[in-house]
Amino acid sequence: MMRRGSTYWLWADCELHCRSHDELQDDGTLIDVQTRVSRKGRTQLFIGVYDKNGSPLFEEAQDCLPHDTMTTALAWGVCRAREVAAGNLVMNARTGRSHSAASDSQRSAG
Repeated sequence: MMRRGSTYWLWADCELHCRSHDELQDDGTLIDVQTRVSRKGRTQLFIGVYDKNGSPLFEEAQDCLPHDTMTTALAWGVCRAREVAAGNLVMNARTGRSHSAASDSQRSAG
């Protein structure tokens, strides 16, 4: 059972339609990615990575992805969650932003 962190609870809204993707990694890590369209028509995204005991390792919410549909946001979020779970993201301590250790490519599909 996942124990959600504060990032999830600040993002959650049970009244909005949401698409989600859950995936269990070989080491027991669980990724949970959810996307929705806000009441203002903005594509939003939640990414959660949880250890095998359900404790949050990483949670991130994107409030507005202006160039993404729910489909492209979900696909990007799944890739990002897999990178986090595999340990392939490095956090920049100064800015708090993360960058892919493998590449610094754009997430936009077009």
